[in-house]
Amino acid sequence: MSKSHIAAIFTEKGILEQKEILEILPHRYPFLFIDKVIGFEDNVKVVCLKVVTADEPYFQGHFPGRPVLPGVIMLEALAQAACILAQLSEDGVAPGKTVVLVGANDIKWKKMVTPGDQLTITVRSVRKRRPLWVLEGEIVVGDKVACSATISAMEVD
Repeated sequence: MSKSHIAAIFTEKGILEQKEILEILPHRYPFLFIDKVIGFEDNVKVVCLKVVTADEPYFQGHFPGRPVLPGVIMLEALAQAACILAQLSEDGVAPGKTVVLVGANDIKWKKMVTPGDQLTITVRSVRKRRPLWVLEGEIVVGDKVACSATISAMEVD
């Protein structure tokens, strides 16, 4: 599916579901942390959702009897949302390339995330100097910020 076709689906439906997300991201279960895209502004920001379920594999060891979403998973969710923004933007990543996380700064984890929580993941473009992108992101649960970070991503073949 082409970038313009996926953008047209978003414009028509106002949402991208798993099928379209799988066309954008190279990630697959159990390492896909975006369930839906609910907001998109070309070259500006993306808003995604992730519902945390009790059967996710990392909860077996993090922590037995008290499952808590690992902070690095939240950071990866921000990186995947950044990849969606870069892939869908009109002046985004060229066909055949993808975006990989190359840096993270000012990371703050402010709220524990547990099964049943719905994450609202928002990533905004700060600066783009090809092949490097700098983005700011935050994850909100309800009305509380669970995680925020500035991330750097690079376009790769």
